[in-house]
Amino acid sequence: MHHDHMRRRFRGMTAEAMRAAADAMEASGVEPARATTRVQLELPPQAMERLQRLKDRTEAASYAEVIRNALRLFEALVDEHEKGAEFSLKRADGETVAYKIFV
Repeated sequence: MHHDHMRRRFRGMTAEAMRAAADAMEASGVEPARATTRVQLELPPQAMERLQRLKDRTEAASYAEVIRNALRLFEALVDEHEKGAEFSLKRADGETVAYKIFV
């Protein structure tokens, strides 16, 4: 599946052009898509159920996708918190409530 995605992404590119693109990414400090690190997690049953529910609710393709999305969101929130931001939610009924993420 991943291989098919890469094939679609680079359709029409010559091998030389792909090597040049990979070299440019490496020179700019961008890691190629294939550079990954395997992480093994041990989760208690309740956490695993939460992960499964989030995967289902977000229609994520994998647990890894859920975790990557969660990391991006958490990083953005930490960045804003460090800049002094306060968080609030606007509910469907229009009510705005303070949301304490970092206590």
